[in-house]
Amino acid sequence: MTLLPSFRFCAAVRLAWRPWLAAGVLAACGLPAWAADPGMLRAACDASTHATVLRADAAPATAAAVWLDATRLQWPGTADAGRFRLLHAPAGGIVAAPGQPAQGAESALVLQPAARPLPVDLQLRHRHLADGARLALAPADATPARLQALHRGQLLLVQEDAAGRVLQATGVQAAAALDDLYAPAEALTDLGVTLSRQATRLRLWAPTAQAVHLCLHASDTAPAQPAVPALQRDDATGSWQLQLPGRPPARYARYLVDVWVPGTGLVRQRVTDPYAISLGTDGRHTWIGSLDEPATQPRGWATAPRPAPRPGNTGLAIYELHVRDFSIGDATVPPALRGQYGAFTQADSAGMRHLRALAQAGMTDVHLLPVFDIASVPESGCTTPTVPAAPPDSPAQQAAVMAQAATDCFNWGYDPLHFNAPEGSYASRADDGATRIREFRQMVMSLHAAGLRVGMDVVYNHMSAAGQHPQSVLDRIVPGYYHRLDAQGRITRSTCCDNTATEHRMMRKLMLDSVRLWARQYRIDSFRFDLMGHQPKEAMVALQQLLRQDNGRDIQLIGEGWNFGEVANGARFVQAAQGMLSGTGIATFSDRARDALRGGGVGDGPAAVVARQGWLNGQADGADRSAAMAAADLVRLGLAGTLRGYTFTSHTGAPRRGDQLVYAGQPAGYVDAPGEVVNYVENHDNHTLWDVNAFKLPIDTPAAERARVQLLALATTAFSQGVAYFHAGVEVLRSKSLDGNSYDSGDWFNRLDWTHQTNHFGTGLPPAGDNQALWPLAAPRLADARLRPAPADIAFVRDGFLDLLRIRASSSLFRLTTADAVQQRLVLHDTGPAQNPALIAAELDGRGLPGAGFARLLVLLNTSPADQSLSIDSSRGQPWVLHPVHRSAGAADRRAASAAFYRTAGAFRVPGRTAVVFVVDR
Repeated sequence: MTLLPSFRFCAAVRLAWRPWLAAGVLAACGLPAWAADPGMLRAACDASTHATVLRADAAPATAAAVWLDATRLQWPGTADAGRFRLLHAPAGGIVAAPGQPAQGAESALVLQPAARPLPVDLQLRHRHLADGARLALAPADATPARLQALHRGQLLLVQEDAAGRVLQATGVQAAAALDDLYAPAEALTDLGVTLSRQATRLRLWAPTAQAVHLCLHASDTAPAQPAVPALQRDDATGSWQLQLPGRPPARYARYLVDVWVPGTGLVRQRVTDPYAISLGTDGRHTWIGSLDEPATQPRGWATAPRPAPRPGNTGLAIYELHVRDFSIGDATVPPALRGQYGAFTQADSAGMRHLRALAQAGMTDVHLLPVFDIASVPESGCTTPTVPAAPPDSPAQQAAVMAQAATDCFNWGYDPLHFNAPEGSYASRADDGATRIREFRQMVMSLHAAGLRVGMDVVYNHMSAAGQHPQSVLDRIVPGYYHRLDAQGRITRSTCCDNTATEHRMMRKLMLDSVRLWARQYRIDSFRFDLMGHQPKEAMVALQQLLRQDNGRDIQLIGEGWNFGEVANGARFVQAAQGMLSGTGIATFSDRARDALRGGGVGDGPAAVVARQGWLNGQADGADRSAAMAAADLVRLGLAGTLRGYTFTSHTGAPRRGDQLVYAGQPAGYVDAPGEVVNYVENHDNHTLWDVNAFKLPIDTPAAERARVQLLALATTAFSQGVAYFHAGVEVLRSKSLDGNSYDSGDWFNRLDWTHQTNHFGTGLPPAGDNQALWPLAAPRLADARLRPAPADIAFVRDGFLDLLRIRASSSLFRLTTADAVQQRLVLHDTGPAQNPALIAAELDGRGLPGAGFARLLVLLNTSPADQSLSIDSSRGQPWVLHPVHRSAGAADRRAASAAFYRTAGAFRVPGRTAVVFVVDR
């Protein structure tokens, strides 16, 4: 082993960071002498680029070996020849060419086969690894100081022959070693900026950095101040800290982090703080401030009431809404506030009147699409394209929109940049860190005042960028740590973008700390997790418990539990995915009833998008009776909460549990409690319901009948056990002009009309990118006036939806909390092979149930255009009547009000394309 100079001495040099140190000493520690020059540091603060390479090294960035813990590694192959050495050079320069002796290393540690088997926890952590040779450092080389120093520079694992010639060489994935070496970092409570009257303290976790400095700026646009103080390293945690006396000398900052980047070299990163609570424009600078400052507090914030907490999930009725969509087209909002947080403070705007009506009818939560800092929308100078007047099937509109998609003011926001800071494009000033905090809180106050809890859609499964991209934050501070890597050390992208690794200790901590901050400091009531199946179940359960401790109330957690990618089927950890969250009270979105109702699936081509009908749009009256009955069974299971144990007679004629029904080759029933499922027929993803039915319903179906199909679909969500989830605008027949993926399609294809005069169907062919294959089918439909609803059609569904919410809110029978309660109280009628698949009947027994409101309740859903009848023997002679909402003079659906019960025969008649609820009063 060679150590020149000592690890401990180099660490001391870097901590002191004295510019007068001899060039040779600095170089030996990995830092060129000129790098510490004060003038260079000052210039680096104001450089226009995001990083500077201090010493380039083009060594391959492949990392096929893996640290298993602090002292053991796995080589990706057998150890049947030669020896293994770990080569280290703080500033790079190692050359390990096959057939030649390795050169340029400043230390070389000989490895031996690992003698001890891995403990169970490490076996589970590394279960995804292929077989390989397990190696260990010698005890003398495994001191904490030496282990830590290894990760601050270039590190290669080489296999050499007896003559010392390189056989193979690779980099090493370091996450497990960093987790082991710096375990105390998980307990840190002051990452980021902490202000007190006595001091301003900053702490950054950067265990592999060689030096960290702070650039201070008086404003978001001011040049850096002359002093560039160095942060001091804490060896126990791998964090760097700085304390400045008194209040902050400047309100904006960014770090200079000198760190080895595999494949690039020694790089000086200009980067913001991952724990920043606010920012300057476009995230250029971290805001140095406190969430307790008066400038961040809207008037009345300290004493503002909020809706009462809700235990569990089944009482939730959620409205999914995009901040910009909500008001950008609302003429009743002052122009300066449109598309911003401030629009929610306009109590008399058309949009807020609509939200209050929903709340009064029974909607409990508004869930906002991502509102933390995102990368895709310029916070200053974003553009609004001028869209030409063109025919309804023209490509001209989308061409105008997409020409400015990279610079316009719209994006869904699933591209996180800083998790803990509000997005600045929704604030009146992006350059003032306090403004976006204050206005976000004003929005929350306004929604709470309207009777609506506030939820956030959060994205911790990926980042907007990684590597040396300017919008990479995490990966430029600790290269290779925060992201999930494949067998070659490349960042996985199964979620569409650069996947994060919340199985790693400090990425897990960042997620938990971030969600806790939003709940405590912004009074967020619930969270929706994007692609939650890419998170460990353990982390989500821990978060749930921490939120309850922090807030003294349940903070509901729901998410997308899709099971795919490099983590699928528990490949790396037990996922927070469908079927894996039993008993947690964390809910996942169900695709079972959704697909049975809508028909088809994501990515259907031109033939399938029309032919693959669902229960709502023609399958029940189609020629394939078996398929129609199977779809009806999935809809029935949805009414029963998609419970794996719920038993009823399936269309095969045999009793079947929910998990014995089949959906896409897997069990249809997958939850053990109704609060673990989210029911929906439309959300921001994919075609809206109106648009999918434009493909699937017979082309000559009148708009008024299409509206009835829409209302029937909403009834299936409102009356199913579990969480009810509705996409904003689904109740006003929202269309995106057949855009199946509108994440970057601008305001034009994402519009909402709170005057309820149009749903924007037929406003141009959708953007070519994800839709062009369907243009031949889309064009004639967009041009067909029969598919555009009249204002009366929109008003019908809007008002009918309010009635559905009132019915749902009227009885706790729609909000049962246990599987046993569902099994005991819910009876599905007309099942089995003789069923009528067009008519679904679900009876609920309310006797002895607090809040039931009725002794019995019967939901009838008829998807056929024609009236349907059903006789139920147990209903003969019973005093069934229409639900009071149906009977009221103001009931929106007069067709539902004409439904009839014939007491002597025990028969019910349900009008075509109608949802009806009958009750037996107590």
